Amino acid sequence: MAQSKVKTYIGFCIKSRKIALGAGAIDTLKGGVYLLIADGAAAKNSQRLALKYKNRFSCPLLICKENFEEVVNKPLCRLAAVKDKNLADAILKSGDSSFELYTEGGE
Repeated sequence: MAQSKVKTYIGFCIKSRKIALGAGAIDTLKGGVYLLIADGAAAKNSQRLALKYKNRFSCPLLICKENFEEVVNKPLCRLAAVKDKNLADAILKSGDSSFELYTEGGE
């Protein structure tokens, strides 16, 4: 099976150290976050944290519908922050069906 573009771009972020994995790592950031990616199967508290960080950094929030831990290659991870503008734009433009852009009105 072919690897998705989003997983490839996240791999680039990991190699270049332009991603923060987990709420603890994201909480230490002061700025420079261009995209948040959250696990769609995460608990309510994790979803609330994702919305808090979305508002703090004023960036888009992408919801992963399946296999988030496999995508970010870290067990028990529920949230990731992309710190590179070009890679964040590439992830948003990839149009992967297993990811969905969070909108304020829908749940």
